[in-house]
Amino acid sequence: MIDPWRRDTVERNSTTTVADDDSTTTDTDATGVGVVPVAAAPSRDAAPDVQRRVSYVSVPPDVWALARAFAAVLGETMPPPLRIITRVVDRLGSDRARALLGQALTVEAHGGLTLPDGTRRTPGGTFFYLVRTSDEVSRTDKEYIFPRRAAAVSSTAATRGAPAPAPSALLTWTDETYRALTPQLQQDPGRIATVKITVIGRPGTTVEQGTAVALALVSQTVPDLPKGLPEPPAGTRYTVFIARKQWAKIAAALAADPEDAALIEGYAALDPRVDGIAVYATGATTKRLQAAKRATQPATTP
Repeated sequence: MIDPWRRDTVERNSTTTVADDDSTTTDTDATGVGVVPVAAAPSRDAAPDVQRRVSYVSVPPDVWALARAFAAVLGETMPPPLRIITRVVDRLGSDRARALLGQALTVEAHGGLTLPDGTRRTPGGTFFYLVRTSDEVSRTDKEYIFPRRAAAVSSTAATRGAPAPAPSALLTWTDETYRALTPQLQQDPGRIATVKITVIGRPGTTVEQGTAVALALVSQTVPDLPKGLPEPPAGTRYTVFIARKQWAKIAAALAADPEDAALIEGYAALDPRVDGIAVYATGATTKRLQAAKRATQPATTP
């Protein structure tokens, strides 16, 4: 992969005088290939801190064109953010860069992100923040995309003797968020070795079908989840299919004790033939039966 920001100098016929590394200009060479300033290096024949020579390297035309398109969408016109956008496209590739841009635009459409002082981030600032905090972007890629920030963090960490914690991204989960997320997840899903679900509650309606019994349950409450996760919907319906022999063992216990609850383990699947989630029981007991069984087991010697 081409590194458009390395320090080596490519021969050009033009130089520019700048006051700071982030005040360089962007140009196009005679062949039409996009060229981007690497960094402002001091000129050998100039006084220190007075005149600097800008070094350029070529980037692929498609990378340069896509980076400019990103900049236009994000409203970024200055060279420093354009250099960062170009590094994002060059390092992560067009697909991953477009996915991050889509996330940034989704966040912007739903209120955006705020800075520590309470002011709202610009669209470009939101895009850069998501790149910096994304778990899908490796540390090496982030150091390439944000070289100055990486150097500053390393210096601060070395001074304090501990790494600086990365801030967590603030994202509002909306219908648009899910619609943007689903196509990405479907590209290369992983493989599950085992699926296990535990259903605890008192069944309501029961229907016997041959050697099986179908139980209907509804989840009305949502547990406390880690901060940042989307909130699952309440009122999810579960249809539990349990063997008649397994059900017979716990049905009497549930009938004898109104305070007891069924404890069913099994395999869960989204079955279009039922309204909600289907659970195929592999084991069943009740809370009271489980407690009684544990009480009769001998204590384990440490």
